[in-house]
Amino acid sequence: MSGETIWIGNDHGGYELKLHIVEHLAGKGIAVHDVGCDSTDVVRYPYYAAEVAGAVSRGRAARLQAGGQARGILICSTGIGMSIIANKFKGVRATLCTSSYMGKMTRRHNNSNILCLGGKITGVLEALDILDTWLATEYDGGRHDISLGLIAEAEEAMIAPDPWKPSGPRL
Repeated sequence: MSGETIWIGNDHGGYELKLHIVEHLAGKGIAVHDVGCDSTDVVRYPYYAAEVAGAVSRGRAARLQAGGQARGILICSTGIGMSIIANKFKGVRATLCTSSYMGKMTRRHNNSNILCLGGKITGVLEALDILDTWLATEYDGGRHDISLGLIAEAEEAMIAPDPWKPSGPRL
């Protein structure tokens, strides 16, 4: 996995877990582009989710090896809020995972490109195991391409052509 860069974003609820994930990824030779907050001071998660999801959606996030896809990680207290906003972006398949099995299946069947984690609900060791599984698992393709095609078709019909640019303070 060396040579790839993963975008990571977090709010105050995901700050502590982010520190562990960034260190873990560095140990694997994976660069991180950190656009998350840098403390446990209260901030609003949509700003950080939009940054990562926008980068993945528009291809700004660095790609994996040739033929790979851009990927990101989002962390808030539960991962729920991050996944909701991230999935508003075209081409983003953000998935909240609370087990390694979920991490494996969302890559195999949904070709997930953003992993959402809950910093207050998932322990560090479990989160790292989910992350490693998510990173190592390839998309199966085949019959799953039909569903992803339907998702892309729905996005064309439902998502505005201009990306959302949040305004206001991040507090």
